Amino acid sequence: MTTKRDYYEVLGVSRGADEAEIKKAYRRMAMKYHPDRNPDDRNAEATFKECQEAYEVLCDPQKRAAYDQFGHAEPGAGPFGGGRGGDVFNDIFDNVFGDIFGGGARRGNHVYRGSDVRFTLDLSLEDAVFGTEARIRVPTLAVCELCKGTGARAGSVAAACPTCGGHGQVRLQQGFFSIQQTCPNCRGSGRVVTQPCVECRGEGRARRAKTLSVTIPAGVDEGDQIRVSGQGDVGENGGPPGDLYVQVKLKPHPLFRREQDDLYCKVPVRFGTVVLGGEIEIPSLDGRMTLKIPPETQSDKVFRIRGKGVKNVRTGHVGDLFCQISVETPVKLTRAQRELLEAFDASLREGGERHNPVEHSWLDKLRGFFEPKTRSPGE
Repeated sequence: MTTKRDYYEVLGVSRGADEAEIKKAYRRMAMKYHPDRNPDDRNAEATFKECQEAYEVLCDPQKRAAYDQFGHAEPGAGPFGGGRGGDVFNDIFDNVFGDIFGGGARRGNHVYRGSDVRFTLDLSLEDAVFGTEARIRVPTLAVCELCKGTGARAGSVAAACPTCGGHGQVRLQQGFFSIQQTCPNCRGSGRVVTQPCVECRGEGRARRAKTLSVTIPAGVDEGDQIRVSGQGDVGENGGPPGDLYVQVKLKPHPLFRREQDDLYCKVPVRFGTVVLGGEIEIPSLDGRMTLKIPPETQSDKVFRIRGKGVKNVRTGHVGDLFCQISVETPVKLTRAQRELLEAFDASLREGGERHNPVEHSWLDKLRGFFEPKTRSPGE
């Protein structure tokens, strides 16, 4: 029968060594004699197992006290400490090398935060500019009302997961290291539902539509998002819920076009008004306004009314209102109106460039475009 070496001698520590010294010594010896590092050395493998056995005894205060008193004769102080078998090696790596990987993964149920939910809200321009309280109905994952979130059918209970034994984690051996990860079967809950709920099919969550009141601040614009905390999908295994993100989408407006903080509108004006001048009524989000049109105003002229745009939701800056004049051509003229207009047009032609400077300037450019250019000598 082979005589076992003294455990303190195996690890190279004194009998008064504390736990930290023993742990450090075992780590050094395990790294040196691990079979993966010594694939063809049977002596190294034997030494490695001897170090495992020594560490398991000396790191346990009760086993160490029994060993100090009785030596190797103490029952249960063998290589697997009372029948735990192959778990010893994994436990040793948890204790000794756990700090390398952040202390290892936590046992027990794993909770998962619920997913965030996005909802598109169609808003009128007025509601976006002045703000409103919107009532929305949002489909989310909520706790199943039938099984109260257990996922199990009435009268049944969830059983311990056979894959992880109820721990919620499985251990993978990759060469020298032992790595824990979330159990793929139960997703970390440690439980499996053998008789799933007919409503949620064992998930514990079911799709439900809930009605919420969301405050829309004044000045929001297309694409802006409003976060409503905790109103997303409910979490798994008691985890916190996600958030709700309400994304603003502006409805088309019959009069205005919005560009950031400014508003634009196109206003049709009669021919006589732009020629002679006058006042026209224009819209604004505050109500009706009067705009003065100077005589001889040209078509597409843009008038700027300051401070009649949108107040920015972030900076507080107030934009402007831009009104573009669109001259309306008279239609369905009577004979008398046509004769008057023909006489008027003839009088304008007699005045030449004085009455239509823009037209004459354009005609000059047109002639220059079509007439051949005179080349200078030598070209």
